Amino acid sequence: MSTIASLRVGESGIVLENCLDKIPLKLLEMGCLPGAEVELIQIAPLNDPLYICINGSHLAIRKETAQEINITKNE
Repeated sequence: MSTIASLRVGESGIVLENCLDKIPLKLLEMGCLPGAEVELIQIAPLNDPLYICINGSHLAIRKETAQEINITKNE
């Protein structure tokens, strides 16, 4: 199963519902909900944090959190 952390810069995917309990409330409030499209914009120099675009909002999230959010990659 793919996660946000497994994306390469420019790749995108759809957040899956099976990880809803692992997504922090703050991210849920910002639109990181099941069915939302997420795109990896940039990775910080030390590979943490990850800069993502989700539903038009740009967010920086820790790699540890990104590894918990399951996605289906877009092709």
